[in-house]
Amino acid sequence: MEIAKQKIKIGELLVSGGALTQEQLNSAVERQQQTGQRLGKVIIELGFLKSEQFTSHLSQQLQIPFVDLRRYNFDVGVIQRLRESYARRYRAIVLADQNGVLLVGRADPMDIFASDELERILGQPIQPALVDEDELLSTLDLVYRRTEEIAGFAEELDEELSDGEFDLETLSLGVDDSDAPVVKLLQSIFEDAVQVRASDIHIEPDENVLRIRQRVDGILQEQVMKERRIAPALVLRLKLLSGLDISEKRIPQDGRFSLRVKGRNIDVRLSTMPIEAGESVVMRLLDQTDGATDLDEVGMPENMLEVFRKLIQRPHGLILVTGPTGSGKTTTLYGALQELNEVGKKIITVEDPVEYRLHRVNQVQVNPKIDLSFARILRSALRQDPDILLVGEIRDTDTAEIALRAAMTGHMVLSTLHTNDAVSSAMRLVDMGAEGFLAATALRAVVAQRLVRRLCEQCFEDHQPDLSAVAWATKQLPDKVDGARFKKAVGCHRCNNSGYRGRIGVFEILVMNEALADALRRSDASDFVKVAKQIPGYKPLVVSALEFAVQGITSLEEVFRVSEQIDESRDFMP
Repeated sequence: MEIAKQKIKIGELLVSGGALTQEQLNSAVERQQQTGQRLGKVIIELGFLKSEQFTSHLSQQLQIPFVDLRRYNFDVGVIQRLRESYARRYRAIVLADQNGVLLVGRADPMDIFASDELERILGQPIQPALVDEDELLSTLDLVYRRTEEIAGFAEELDEELSDGEFDLETLSLGVDDSDAPVVKLLQSIFEDAVQVRASDIHIEPDENVLRIRQRVDGILQEQVMKERRIAPALVLRLKLLSGLDISEKRIPQDGRFSLRVKGRNIDVRLSTMPIEAGESVVMRLLDQTDGATDLDEVGMPENMLEVFRKLIQRPHGLILVTGPTGSGKTTTLYGALQELNEVGKKIITVEDPVEYRLHRVNQVQVNPKIDLSFARILRSALRQDPDILLVGEIRDTDTAEIALRAAMTGHMVLSTLHTNDAVSSAMRLVDMGAEGFLAATALRAVVAQRLVRRLCEQCFEDHQPDLSAVAWATKQLPDKVDGARFKKAVGCHRCNNSGYRGRIGVFEILVMNEALADALRRSDASDFVKVAKQIPGYKPLVVSALEFAVQGITSLEEVFRVSEQIDESRDFMP
């Protein structure tokens, strides 16, 4: 197309089209020279044009189509005609083959050199289309998975290890200091995990294969490799990075290390375990780039958030956040600490391990090897004149009693329990050996939470559930199920064919009152449950999740999965 051969500057084009004034353009150019950013990005950041206005004006002036990548139906095979390195270098994506002419989305279609290079690399004439740069980069992350790259590095490492010996000197090099296959393989695994927003990486040797699994949105995804014998080299390398004993393969070990992946600071918590086929490694990935989440961002409904905010601002008492591993408890607690963290308050946390580092907060990590337990640290912390205490988890009677007594003696205590719902959490304290009167006096509220997967916005479909599912849903939410348009997951490139992308929190909050405190004081579990269910406005977790399904945010199938975690005794099984 002719536009690619014309030497036109984007700023001049926008001024001539009346989208910008000359003064605005001059300001943007001045800022661009200072920052080195693309002019279009600077114009948007300065507020001269919104992103949509910028692309619309540019599309009209250049007389080329604008393609919204968020709603475009991709053919991954067509996209991958252009290697990832070129796609990122030239900010380009191949969208379609139109009778021998390739439609190529460009963040800067006026870059003449890039247009010529793309035609040369692709070996076909191209027709430019305008795409949003941020959406382009996000799409490239989704499309160019590193599965083939990982497989290639695994094969290379397998060949290097054909003699069965490890080069310890090479394996101990820094991540960015070596081109050794083991280093490149691990770097590629981490980059792929960050691209797909994985929370965990599992490296599991089997009898004949090596499995690398990633937990994305709470569900494991698997890549199987035939190069089984590379597993010890990977484990050895990870142990060296974590400062663990490389000679010890008989007992579990825990460690941590940090690395930078795709411009993000990632803290890796590593756990090894001896299994029949060798050693299994599980790594939890914690993105430190953005730090802890603010309370407004945890996903709690506004009415519940208002109540929670009032509770944590009280001068003393115990607030519990409950749920299984991976349900977002730590995110909620750190969000609360972010809100409470001010000059006039002394905050001490007792954690295992410390996940995010917070300024002005005294964070202590549990270390069982030297008998530094939750209870022991908590006793010492109380002598440090704290206003607020965060106890990572109440695991035993000692910790429970110390936390409760601290809450009674002028301290706000935040902690977690591994229970199914808010109602069962209070009685769990009594079951652990805490005195009923102590729990009744100190406990202020319990928040229970889960994470349900969001339907991918690009590929969901309408769904008519069967009668038994509708009957169950109607029983849980009598007034809203009739006439609801449910959705189901389908799967596309954007969600890695899972049908889901991202997660949203579902919450349940139980605020203590006199009737609940009385039942707890008497350790009467049945009466406690009865009173809780009669509290006006009390909404169980299942109901909160079902409301998201009614709104089309998640699927009924996902609600069933979560409800089974909460109540395994229910009579409906989808």
